[in-house]
Amino acid sequence: MCGLAGCWQLHGGARDALLAQVQSMSARLTHRGPDDSGAWCDEAAGIALAQRRLSILDLSPAGHQPMLSACGRYVVAFNGEIYNHRELRQRLCAEGAAPAWRGHADTETLLACFAAWGVERTLHACVGMFAFALWDREQRALTLARDRMGEKPLYYAWQGNTLLFGSELKALKAHAAFRAEVDRDALTLLLRHDCIPAPYSIYRDVLKLRPGHLLRIAADAPRNAHAVAYWRYNDAVGAGLDNPLRGSDDEAIDALEEQLGASIGAQMLADVPLGAFLSGGIDSSTVVALMQARSPRPIRTFTMGFGESGYDEAAHAKAVARHLGTEHTELYVRPDDALAVIPKLPAIYCEPFSDSSQIPTFLISQLTRRDVTVALSGDGGDELFGGYNRYLGARTTWERMQRLPRFARVAGAGLLRSLSPHAWNRCFELASPLLPKRWQLATPGDKAQKLAEVLPLASGHDFFRQLASQWKHPAGVVIGAREPGTVLTDPDAWPDTDGLAPWMMAMDAQSYLPDDILVKLDRAAMANSLETRVPMLDHRVVELAWRVPLQQKIRDGEGKWLLRQVLYRHVPKALIERPKMGFAIPLDSWLRGPLRDWAETLLDENRLRREGFFHPTPIRRKWQEHLRGRRNWQHPLWSVLMFQAWLEANA
Repeated sequence: MCGLAGCWQLHGGARDALLAQVQSMSARLTHRGPDDSGAWCDEAAGIALAQRRLSILDLSPAGHQPMLSACGRYVVAFNGEIYNHRELRQRLCAEGAAPAWRGHADTETLLACFAAWGVERTLHACVGMFAFALWDREQRALTLARDRMGEKPLYYAWQGNTLLFGSELKALKAHAAFRAEVDRDALTLLLRHDCIPAPYSIYRDVLKLRPGHLLRIAADAPRNAHAVAYWRYNDAVGAGLDNPLRGSDDEAIDALEEQLGASIGAQMLADVPLGAFLSGGIDSSTVVALMQARSPRPIRTFTMGFGESGYDEAAHAKAVARHLGTEHTELYVRPDDALAVIPKLPAIYCEPFSDSSQIPTFLISQLTRRDVTVALSGDGGDELFGGYNRYLGARTTWERMQRLPRFARVAGAGLLRSLSPHAWNRCFELASPLLPKRWQLATPGDKAQKLAEVLPLASGHDFFRQLASQWKHPAGVVIGAREPGTVLTDPDAWPDTDGLAPWMMAMDAQSYLPDDILVKLDRAAMANSLETRVPMLDHRVVELAWRVPLQQKIRDGEGKWLLRQVLYRHVPKALIERPKMGFAIPLDSWLRGPLRDWAETLLDENRLRREGFFHPTPIRRKWQEHLRGRRNWQHPLWSVLMFQAWLEANA
């Protein structure tokens, strides 16, 4: 895990100036790679690459980057891990294409594969998470590439005749040619989604490379380059649905345990201490169980608790850890600890980002880094195996809604809005002993509010987009903005599935997962110089998951059925069964309490008018309703607050 940066001046440049520029860019990424740094340039071509290294495999100088291939043709700055690099070395040796190896770093393996097979064939052969910049000295061409699922980030931008690229925006901003202009259109996407989806960024003309894409830029026609996909999620969806698993439930459980176990085993390879996040939920518990099954020693597991009802999973995680025999560490965080993270967020997330679970994710990463350098995470299980409540809603709530005339649905929405979220929470709390399991929900007030929003809708696609939106009409909030199109609004980019629930799962995997979940994880962990690995997102697990029939994912009103069965082979069901909680903080009450003065300063009406990005009226209306407890507007308010805090830090 590292950080990369680079610049390409089409008119060439002096060696010292190029190296100084790229080293300045790299210095902004020290948190991503505190162990080593390097820079390389070709002054005749005008290109310079730099890399900050967090040493994981081959801690010796043989892993130093940027690295030149043995043949001398290629030089690469690489961020990530190639989990099957040993197998790739064996293939090269069998083909007689292996160089004289200098060490055992996966970067050296990658370069040898480029030399033997070319870039695209190598990408298809690799199992891993990565972003890289590869300079072909023979053809004078630069290739930027990103892993299939988007675990590792990569930004790029033309600034005049200079191409800038790097792992984070802060690296690009360090270059003298960078010109920062806030993209108001992209700001509308932040308000809708809590993040800015690829290919957009907060700055005009600065792009993110999409997951599974590569961009090849040749010196003789640099402006004609366009990113192309070398792997498409929709192809995996289609292939899986066309070739479903047809065996018994037990055979499907065996297949998943075998593939997921193999992926986890490969991701346990490291020359530094390794552990795992453990919340006690389905996903992280499954990862930890399969890790422990492959380890002769207790693995290190890490949990954070808030000690606040409805938000604390530490006790559940401790029970799972005790059963599996892991070496477990837990930290109970006080509100002051979490609140202290908030001033750091504009620096951690170099463009505004407003998924509030960014706070506990940073704290658990900070805790984990005290003892290990690599941590495995359970992210991805919800999108692949039907874990989110909205997938269950697609099969129950939405289908049932359609049987009612629209006037009845509108009336039902009004009834749900008649009580505040707090009142709904209280009602469910009092009725809990009498409710069936499927109605025992975490934060039922928020769910009632969301249901009220979707009841009047006309289509399943609208149902999904509404659930995925914080501000429903963000272009009416941002002054002078028009909301850009995304994968959610482009039917040509939609997967061809056999129902609404799998369609939603595939859409989440191409939007919410890479643009929110993986961004949150990467920045929070890397701010603590912690490498995170996500075995559920091994593309072979993804492809297998899409072969699994829907009834083996969602069954009897419960998501992740197949994943649960794998887990129950290792952990008693009684330790796992409870309402889904997520990785949340009590943000709604914090905004009314300890964060109120901070938020009021950022949301001041005169300030909003002076800065000129937002229409104050809709923001102030939501703020007042939230303070009075009439509605829980924590998420739309947080998106505005995160932009305001970012703007203040970057003014």
